[in-house]
Amino acid sequence: MSDMTHSFDPSVENSRAFRDALGQYATGVTVITCNTSSGPLGITANSFASVSLDPPLVLWSPAKSSSRYPFFMAADHFAVHVIGAEQETLCSGFARSGDAFDAIDWEPGLHNVPLINGCPSRFECTKTAEHDGGDHSIIIARVTRVSTHPGEPLLFHAGRYGGFTQTS
Repeated sequence: MSDMTHSFDPSVENSRAFRDALGQYATGVTVITCNTSSGPLGITANSFASVSLDPPLVLWSPAKSSSRYPFFMAADHFAVHVIGAEQETLCSGFARSGDAFDAIDWEPGLHNVPLINGCPSRFECTKTAEHDGGDHSIIIARVTRVSTHPGEPLLFHAGRYGGFTQTS
């Protein structure tokens, strides 16, 4: 077996290769929702992570190039929904459009934040800080309520959705 390692400078000239390299890290898939003056809004994101258990903090990173970016930056309250393996179409709907609520089971929560039902985990959040992150922003929030539901998570790897396979 030959060594096929490819090393490169992750500059703008190599942005596709850099993105592909990042895609080798499998992540879960989330839909972030908030309320706006024109109604509920959602976006699919895999840039979600836990930050702290005490206090309970999480982060996510919206892209500045997204048309939905200003709404999420203005939102003091939002919810992070960990998407289940059987919810791939829901995830695809919010990747394309921020108003894909018609075909899903949801309800308004505290501060009218849209809450998607049936997700393996749901985190209701209050923004505590925001930071510049290059072509993204980093939003840090305190988790104020958690809901869980049995189910397997939807995963994202190398540009594709998939599931978790058990090994011995």
